[in-house]
Amino acid sequence: MEQQDFEKIYEEYKQQSEQQAQIEAGNSNPNGKEEFVAVRKNDDGDIIAFKTSTGRELDYITALEDAKAGKIAHIDVFHKYGRDIIRSEPDGIKENNLDQLPEF
Repeated sequence: MEQQDFEKIYEEYKQQSEQQAQIEAGNSNPNGKEEFVAVRKNDDGDIIAFKTSTGRELDYITALEDAKAGKIAHIDVFHKYGRDIIRSEPDGIKENNLDQLPEF
């Protein structure tokens, strides 16, 4: 088996998993929770605020509280570097990662 075959097989696998991730992500907000649709960053590139699908603009602390309360779809909160951090659920879709969202 050539090296090229390994790459081709992996690329096909990756495409199938990306398609499945899109399908699963589309079906994973049955309760119609708010979602983050845009972000605001500071000069260092850190996300400092979020805009939701209902048009609310949330500072980081408010967004963190809403995410912890389960009010925001597709968001995880984890503890690292001595603080809680908001991140998008790992779902295999790069386009919906917080860093990839448009800025407002």
